[in-house]
Amino acid sequence: MQRRPAGREMPVIGLTTPRGPATIGAMDRAESFAPTLLLAMPQLRDRNFSRSVVLLCEHGAQGAVGFVVNRPTDLLAAEAVALDPPLRGDSGLTLWTGGPVEPQRGFLLLGDDPGVEDSERISEGFHLTASVTVLRQLLETDPAQLVNRRCRLLLGYAGWGPGQLDAELAASAWLTAPLDPELAFEAPAEQMWERAIRGLGVDPLALQLGPGIQ
Repeated sequence: MQRRPAGREMPVIGLTTPRGPATIGAMDRAESFAPTLLLAMPQLRDRNFSRSVVLLCEHGAQGAVGFVVNRPTDLLAAEAVALDPPLRGDSGLTLWTGGPVEPQRGFLLLGDDPGVEDSERISEGFHLTASVTVLRQLLETDPAQLVNRRCRLLLGYAGWGPGQLDAELAASAWLTAPLDPELAFEAPAEQMWERAIRGLGVDPLALQLGPGIQ
């Protein structure tokens, strides 16, 4: 199953690409249910999304864009990002997998408004930015201060073509859940999916396995 928008590409800001307008998309919100959280169901057999929690940022006639928020890696951002001039410290910020589309591109998901031009408010408690200045500040900050910041450096994103996510929702491949910054930033990654499911009043063990969706 493809997760890349088919046909016309939707603009998505990224730390490793030239930045245009501060937006991740220009979709008609009239028919949109974004922003919301998507919780992968057992019948979604794509291993990229097994037990995933996705922050859905844009959804409309052109498709949809979101970020997986419960896939940490062991890689230090300071060792993977090349900045000029070189970094003067290492806060210990790690990389997270945001999705299978364009995994070479980085996106900063923050709990607070970074106060820079090239950023996008997704919802209260969720801000997306492509600012290298903000990235440098986070990478060079004191490690003791970083633990109090709600921030994720995400590599890649999840993308759906026109009507694709709608079809998956109709096939019960996803549940939708209210946005919850505390869940997305504070819950241990390995517990986030189950906590989100239980937050809907659903027992994860009671979920029925339907026809598989690749």
